[in-house]
Amino acid sequence: MQDNDNLTIERPTFVTHLECAMEGDHYAADQVHNLSKAGKPLLVRYDLAGVKKALTKDALSQRPADMWRYRELLPVRKCADIVSLGEVTTPLIRLPKLGKKLGGGEIIVKDEGRLPTGSFKARGLVMAVSMGKALGIKHMAMPTNGNAGAALAAYATSCGIKTTIFCPADTPEVNVSEIELQGATVYRVNGYIDDCGKIVGEGKAKVGWFDTSTLKEPYRIEGKKTMGLELAEQLGWDVPDVIFYPTGGGTGLIGMWKAFDELEKIGFIGSKRPRMVAVQASGCAPMVRAYDAGTEHATRWEDAHTIASGIRVPQAIGDFLILRAVRESKGFAIAVDDDKISEALSEVAREEGLLLCPEGAATYAAYKDSLADGRVSKGDRVMLFNCATGLKYPLPKVDRALDRHKPIDYTQF
Repeated sequence: MQDNDNLTIERPTFVTHLECAMEGDHYAADQVHNLSKAGKPLLVRYDLAGVKKALTKDALSQRPADMWRYRELLPVRKCADIVSLGEVTTPLIRLPKLGKKLGGGEIIVKDEGRLPTGSFKARGLVMAVSMGKALGIKHMAMPTNGNAGAALAAYATSCGIKTTIFCPADTPEVNVSEIELQGATVYRVNGYIDDCGKIVGEGKAKVGWFDTSTLKEPYRIEGKKTMGLELAEQLGWDVPDVIFYPTGGGTGLIGMWKAFDELEKIGFIGSKRPRMVAVQASGCAPMVRAYDAGTEHATRWEDAHTIASGIRVPQAIGDFLILRAVRESKGFAIAVDDDKISEALSEVAREEGLLLCPEGAATYAAYKDSLADGRVSKGDRVMLFNCATGLKYPLPKVDRALDRHKPIDYTQF
């Protein structure tokens, strides 16, 4: 086995068609698509009986540990179209001190900050760009709160696709600089991510770019679903009791729910499912409001604000898919205040040495609240998703200093 076998060895492919997530009507594979005729996301469908015959757990275990090991369950057909910057298997990190402190069960963090461009957005965008390359797309555009834009810029630049990216004016400077440096043309917009999305949508006909917005193309879900495939394999083809997932557009939550279904159908896991918990910030919680109201769709959240910019999404086109997954799994949606997010970030770093991003910290804050109010039990094995490296975000300033020219009081240490 060589480290690039997943990228260089041709494997059988099993995509049959695309399907409207709302209406169920079919669309041809291997053609450029955005939304369905109903204006809803398209889902990639596979010949899972064929996958079951072609892929075994043993064969999978012999492949290099990256997300491309699951080629039979991915849409890219030819090695030549794979665009890769090294999408490693991300580690599972236990938090034993905090588990003991809270008197709960096993707390595990899947640390997605180890991926290219430092976030889980790499999973979705590497798939979207690879399929864009396969389908001959020359110019891609998207709205972003930061990390998705960085991932699109990096992957598109690596294979020669032009990118134009729009972000809210208060997007962290590191993200804006990263996007531009990695080859995109980036614009700040005086509005939210959905306002940026309107610019992208209107420019589709006027400029001719491909709209790569969340769930407005079919393949980001397929990249994000590798979190579920990978997680199940890392747990010995089992699933956790509960997954706490930071939810803005919700692509990863939707993708993992799809992954577990596909894994059962190819015989890799049983019918057990984790309870899916959509974690949002109190200042932007459209899914929580819709979940509590019992509705299938979420109305736009006005005056959205939170320090966790990645989940500041006032309205998501995949709202009904997020809510279906949460309800079908007997999970729930929960919102946490910004002060709890900050406290959670500090607590995990100081107790366990793991630096989370604010969105990842929101999942720990949500777990604590859920444990306290009984929505999860002390015996549950929970999975928290840290969606990006904490190094991309502002950190507390430290002013403590010593003057080496003066006597040092060693009793202070």
